[in-house]
Amino acid sequence: MRRPAKQLREIERRFERFISNPAYPCVGAKSAVAQGQVEYYHGSNLCSAWDDLALIMALQEFGRRYRRNPRLFTSFVAIFDTPVMLNEAAFERNLWARVQSLHDKDMWLSSSYDERVSPDPDSPDFALSIGGNAFFIVGLHPRASRKARRFEKPTLVFNLHDQFHRLRADGRYEKMRKAILGRDERWSGSVNPMLARHGSVSEARQYSGRKVDEDWKCPFNPRTGEKR
Repeated sequence: MRRPAKQLREIERRFERFISNPAYPCVGAKSAVAQGQVEYYHGSNLCSAWDDLALIMALQEFGRRYRRNPRLFTSFVAIFDTPVMLNEAAFERNLWARVQSLHDKDMWLSSSYDERVSPDPDSPDFALSIGGNAFFIVGLHPRASRKARRFEKPTLVFNLHDQFHRLRADGRYEKMRKAILGRDERWSGSVNPMLARHGSVSEARQYSGRKVDEDWKCPFNPRTGEKR
């Protein structure tokens, strides 16, 4: 059952208050919220495929609008009602179930994979491609070990890779990365062991926010039939 728009907007405001906390470490997310450049999707259950087709179509349209009018610090945020008490391992499993389903549907809808990234989850060039646009995913949920990932509802934030390329091109990427690392350490009391430079290791290890071991294997199975 569709919830009233007022109720949905209140959830969005709570998310924006979470990001707008002066101590919140990700300055890119703060800029997206401050500039009103966050698009929302409200889903029912992270553990269900119920929303996947509507979500993939919304993400494809989001990517098309970005290509027509590319703006830095633009994010797509999918907030799910339930379940709110998944532990980190369970959240990670369900995040990748949704990622796999979104990818399968994207391929079914005849999308091409963004040529700037690899569909191989073991590659340092890996990213999820939707509608021909590469995305970096940030998972948040109530039981996350890192404070910056600890939102009240299971949430998937989709950030376009093109923004990373543009930040690198104008020399801002390393400065922003350094600022985020320092702010996160001050807020959480420790350095995030999973943060890595864009393009140095597979970003798949960072999606869920859980600290994973060196032998962790990403459960993503690309359907493109190619490894770049």
